[in-house]
Amino acid sequence: MKSVPQITPQQAAELVKDGDTILGGGFGMTGNPVHLMHALAETSTKNLTFIGNNVGEPGLGGGRLLRNGQLRKMIGSFFTSNPDAVKAAQSGEVEYELLPQGTLAEAIRAGGAGIGGFYTPSSAGTVIAKGRPTMLINGQEQVFIPGIRGNVAFIRAWKADTAGNLTYRMTEQNFNRAMATAADIVVAEVEEIVPVGTLDPNIIHTPGCFVDYLVQANISLDVLGSSASVNAAKKVSESRMNMAKRAFAELQKGDVVNLGIGIPTLVADLIKPEDGIILHTENGMLGVGPSPADGGGALDYPVNAGKIPVTALPGSSYFDSADSFAMIRGGHVDVAIMGGLEVDEKGNLANWAVPGKPLLGVGGAMDLASGAKKLIVTLTHADPDGTSKIVPECTLPLTAIGVVDVVITELAVFKYLEGQLTLVELMPGANLEEVRMKTQAKFVEVS
Repeated sequence: MKSVPQITPQQAAELVKDGDTILGGGFGMTGNPVHLMHALAETSTKNLTFIGNNVGEPGLGGGRLLRNGQLRKMIGSFFTSNPDAVKAAQSGEVEYELLPQGTLAEAIRAGGAGIGGFYTPSSAGTVIAKGRPTMLINGQEQVFIPGIRGNVAFIRAWKADTAGNLTYRMTEQNFNRAMATAADIVVAEVEEIVPVGTLDPNIIHTPGCFVDYLVQANISLDVLGSSASVNAAKKVSESRMNMAKRAFAELQKGDVVNLGIGIPTLVADLIKPEDGIILHTENGMLGVGPSPADGGGALDYPVNAGKIPVTALPGSSYFDSADSFAMIRGGHVDVAIMGGLEVDEKGNLANWAVPGKPLLGVGGAMDLASGAKKLIVTLTHADPDGTSKIVPECTLPLTAIGVVDVVITELAVFKYLEGQLTLVELMPGANLEEVRMKTQAKFVEVS
């Protein structure tokens, strides 16, 4: 059995050359190879292309490379979580390319598997697909995405043996597993290195043939950023909670459900074990439980797609981001509940961007909107100035076309019945005249 060299973070940083493309594992700071990134930040290496879900957090992980001016380009899914990345993109200081989260994960997996590219329905008909080849497959428009590879991958695992076999902890697989296959040089930062033969072959996630170097480095609270801890206390308005309760009423026992950020996350607090509802989070977990009662952090708990520590229910499972989005695109997620900026008469959804502002944060919305069997959108009925969010035709950048099944606002519940936007229910305290006045789209009323 081979023995993988064990090096220091500083030696790992020396493997990266000016102009390289570097893959950076992690989802937020969970599973982030922060010690390797910070060692690279101590060098003069520059003109790097950084590929990751996001560019760390301000001053942490890839965020430190960004602050140092070492990045020429960033390719990712959700830059808006890092204000430094937003500023760099707005100013033109750093080039950027935005991909839906599942598309990014699959592109890296394809690159690691020697596949030139693939077609996906995610982003079809949106600005993200502009300039990309498309094809009609089984009656559905799909977008071609080339595979992604890097010169160097910095990843984070929990344990390694001396042969380079890796195991990951909880939701720390995220982008790490795919990135371990998709670079010329792969450096794994790990919490512990054990003798070969110590790890049970059944629990190895990344075989040692993918790993070139090992670095032992311990994670502490000061490098976990926003996932370091969570305050379980929440203040929620009555109208928002009513919307969450109404969305919950759409769920059936046994449903696999993905919750977006904002109002949809409130649904998690309503689910009881006897409901038999299985929560899915796109960063790699089935069986998501409530936030830790003790307000604990990501050193002790998995995290959800909002990068918030959560508990794991009995029967939970962990996997990587590529598998998670394969579940979504493959139709294995029954219901997605997400927020919205606009929905229209044709069931189109816009929920990720506003004209005139950088398109920096699509996340998993496009994959979920086009892949879930049922899509429920929660949103306030109108903007603060009274402008309706339920419109004849979306004017904001589209997330997906013709995918919305249910719309829930603080005033009303709409469904698309026989292709028509249909008012099926008034929310507590609302009246029909108010709904008519505040709804720009044409709708019919259920008889």
